[in-house]
Amino acid sequence: MRRLVGRNVRRIRLEKGLTQEAFAERSGFSQQYLSSLERGRRNPTIVTLFELASALGVSHVALVAPDGESGAAAPLRRGGRSGKTTTAPKGP
Repeated sequence: MRRLVGRNVRRIRLEKGLTQEAFAERSGFSQQYLSSLERGRRNPTIVTLFELASALGVSHVALVAPDGESGAAAPLRRGGRSGKTTTAPKGP
């Protein structure tokens, strides 16, 4: 999800003809933060997504919309973060 948001922010920023520096001035975030965000190394909050979208003049939904580059989303696994799946015991 971080990479998807980063790709969308970068794509929209470039479509608007903004450099990272100009976007930083407009959004109030540092150029370093925006660079890390675009590279998928930051995990923005919902409030941050809203502020970035406002600075770009788009809906916050545009920042999380699938872009076709990430392929299908990985299915969620049962059993938490460990990646282990859980199964019910068989019979008595």
